[in-house]
Amino acid sequence: MGGNPSDADAFKPESRSDMTRSDLVEALAGQFGQLTHRDAEFAVKAILDAMGDALVKGHRIEIRGFGSFSVNRRSPRIGRNPRSGESVMIPEKRVPHFKPGKALREAVDKKTAEILGRETQKRA
Repeated sequence: MGGNPSDADAFKPESRSDMTRSDLVEALAGQFGQLTHRDAEFAVKAILDAMGDALVKGHRIEIRGFGSFSVNRRSPRIGRNPRSGESVMIPEKRVPHFKPGKALREAVDKKTAEILGRETQKRA
């Protein structure tokens, strides 16, 4: 998604496939030496809080090159209780939704192709 490769490496979790909030704080503090761990933690919290508040209010968030966050409406419907088979009314819901941007989709697709290419070479 732009930038140099070392920027991307700073945001890679070391041994897991998940990136937690703590990992994000560590990566941010590591990439920007002038930020203390506490400042990085505050920055991550402020961003996530602002995004959460905007979504709760029904706003759409667009981050160019990354993606957009919005709130989708799920209509009320009739479901079934799996144990008893009884019909149950499921009320309307509003749920958060993320749609990746073109640059993010392409970066993930490229990395996936690289990984799959390596796995194919190992098998041969």
